Amino acid sequence: MLSFDLHVLTARLDRSADRILRGEFGVSYRRYRALLSVGRVSVDEQGTSTQRAMAEDLGISEPSASRMTNTLVETGLLDIHQDGHRRRLRLTPAGKDLVARCQDLLEERFERVVERSGVSYADYARDTHRLLAALSEA
Repeated sequence: MLSFDLHVLTARLDRSADRILRGEFGVSYRRYRALLSVGRVSVDEQGTSTQRAMAEDLGISEPSASRMTNTLVETGLLDIHQDGHRRRLRLTPAGKDLVARCQDLLEERFERVVERSGVSYADYARDTHRLLAALSEA
């Protein structure tokens, strides 16, 4: 069943990414995804995001996003700017650097796995984007 196979594939990729990132950079895949979310889901012209936007993007509760935010601030990867009752989030230079290095490493490793399977990486990337777009429209 393709739907179950996709679930298994996603779970295995997530576990593999977690092992790779913990081994190479000492950061969990979950924290990397939070940083990536802040970096790509900006809600204003200054490139900041909010905890709510991060929570929605990651599919987690706002209290979980708050705990994650505090941890990332403590490690120097994220800055918080209070804007009334909202917490504006922005990657620090160290956070931006870590996201870039993690992304490069994961892409390199994933490309090798896809190519080993006999599937063209370019075709796989194209078809994945098509599926994601179709799901967004549904």
